[in-house]
Amino acid sequence: MKTLRALSVLFCLMWTASAAAQVPLTPPVAATSPAPSAVKPKAKPHAPKKPVAAGASPKTTAMPGRPAPTVTTAPAPDDAGADLVFGAYQRGMYKTAFDLATKRVQETGDPKAMTMLGELYANALGVKRDEAMAADWYKRAAAAGDREAMFALAMLRLAGRGGPVNHEEAAKLLASSAKLGNPKAAYNLALLYLDGQSLPQDVKRAAELFRVAADAGNPEAQYALATFYKEGTGVPKDIDKSVRLLQAASLAGNVDAEVEYAIALYNGTGTPKNEPAAVALLRKAAKQNSPIAQNRLARVLVSGQGVPTDIIEGFKWHLVAKTAGKGDPDLDEALAHISPEDRAKAEAAARRWLGSK
Repeated sequence: MKTLRALSVLFCLMWTASAAAQVPLTPPVAATSPAPSAVKPKAKPHAPKKPVAAGASPKTTAMPGRPAPTVTTAPAPDDAGADLVFGAYQRGMYKTAFDLATKRVQETGDPKAMTMLGELYANALGVKRDEAMAADWYKRAAAAGDREAMFALAMLRLAGRGGPVNHEEAAKLLASSAKLGNPKAAYNLALLYLDGQSLPQDVKRAAELFRVAADAGNPEAQYALATFYKEGTGVPKDIDKSVRLLQAASLAGNVDAEVEYAIALYNGTGTPKNEPAAVALLRKAAKQNSPIAQNRLARVLVSGQGVPTDIIEGFKWHLVAKTAGKGDPDLDEALAHISPEDRAKAEAAARRWLGSK
């Protein structure tokens, strides 16, 4: 065990020196099905994430190591009639929601009911998938002033679903939706300004839009703005603001924010040092299949820094992270020095975890 004790000091030093540098400041891309075409960001500045998909299924789950995608939800009701439609949708009674929404459109021309019909057609909920029909209903609702329809139609236009790709129209729709207070639209419009293809690149405008969405509680925008403050992109560099935003996004369940906030807590960067809280967050993110969190958790468990040493559990997470492409030569070297019995236990634990996903 002399080797492990010596390595524990090495890991402690390496954590402080390189943990933040190794964590990508660009959030992993969320995947949805069906998904819009990707907006490919330029190398600098870093783009936080691809646009959130419209028409994603309410049952969409997170991809391994990636944050769960934001789902475009049906419009919230504003009166008793709309409440019946929305209530049926929420309970999974999609055919009933379709019938009620159709009746409401015929009787009152309600734009929220039109948006509901767009959602149902886009997601094949209660009806056969028909993206052209979905786009048509979104367009009618958007023309009537519904901000959710504007956002959904913009995402279809970016993806070329239900019609040809039209970045110009998408940008205008996102801007209109954002003006009406839709945080998802503000977030995605910020990505277009950051990307610089559909709109002229403007990192300051992107930061402003991220702030609007972040203030409205959008965790993806909070995380994106946190990276801006950390790097000084479009805003003055401010580690304290960055960490506060990471904390907010972490509390909202953004896995990437959980990892970076955990590292800030562990190192005492922009926040009081709290190793137990940091390790708890790393453990939470690791269980959500974040390879970075799995790697950092492996390091602290093997070194015993901030948590009791647990060789088996530590190397289990190392092996799990390694299968996701997050290798660590130092942990590989340490693993080679443990007993064959402990190594076998760690490998068996990793197989159990990977088999249960």
